[in-house]
Amino acid sequence: MKFNTSIPSGLKGHYLKEIELYRSYLQKNDLTRAWHHLERSHILGQSYPMEHSYTHWLMLKFGFSQRNIKEVFGQVIRLLVGGWKSFIDHVPIGNTGGSNVPPMKKMEMPPDLILILNNYRKGQ
Repeated sequence: MKFNTSIPSGLKGHYLKEIELYRSYLQKNDLTRAWHHLERSHILGQSYPMEHSYTHWLMLKFGFSQRNIKEVFGQVIRLLVGGWKSFIDHVPIGNTGGSNVPPMKKMEMPPDLILILNNYRKGQ
């Protein structure tokens, strides 16, 4: 069994760029684009416990700010179980992480994220 403890540094750069874009759009009150970049950060970081949990933490805060009870509840559940699933690399590839999708549903990924992830999976 393979354990994931830390994200490769190059991949972390891509992950942090999505977090940066999320914050930028949130500051501009462009909530649709902000959420989009949170979803992308989830796809990139979901195989790594710290990044996976941090994205869900941001999604929880976003849910609170929008007074979205479904999102808040969904993120609490994901925060409780997501990190250990990452540690053992048992995550649904492409899942965007919001409470609008089942937690274990595999989803189609954007082509640019497929290229990024394939690049770093080979190097591990």
